[in-house]
Amino acid sequence: MRRTSLVALACLALFACQRAEPSPEKSGGSAPESIPTVLAVGSPAPALEVRAHTGQKLELGKLGKPAVVYFYPKDDTPGCTIEAKEIRDLWREIEGSGAIVIGVSTDGQASHQAFAEKYELPFFLVPDEDHAIAKAFGVAIKNGKAARVSFVLDASGHVKKVFPKVTPTGHGAELLAALGQ
Repeated sequence: MRRTSLVALACLALFACQRAEPSPEKSGGSAPESIPTVLAVGSPAPALEVRAHTGQKLELGKLGKPAVVYFYPKDDTPGCTIEAKEIRDLWREIEGSGAIVIGVSTDGQASHQAFAEKYELPFFLVPDEDHAIAKAFGVAIKNGKAARVSFVLDASGHVKKVFPKVTPTGHGAELLAALGQ
């Protein structure tokens, strides 16, 4: 019996070494999130109707003016606050270019309202709790939060410039420069 147990144990060890890692679904973990491809320059903006924190409806593919659509992970966190405040501080110049700004995160309406009020943000914040907007723009979602990616749209609703990996500090100036191109 002892010899049989040793053989069985050796076989188990051999097969265990050859076995592939279990998939997250089978091991109880969450599935890895795929990394989508962001919309390319020249692509039309997705034809989505969204509701901003102000209650105003916006049709992303039919804004009729230049726009910045910027994705950020979470309201009222250090990096996201820096980015939002920089855009706010350049608001007169951005508005002077004829553009509107739409910030998108996976936070809800109440969170956006509080964030906009706390920092006196004069632009639109749009909730994307189901990740539909991020998916349409090809923005990655990790741990339930959108990656920091920005798009500048022209007046016809086409992508004019993409910032695929945004650093919050200095991004407001980058956006303003892209609007002036």
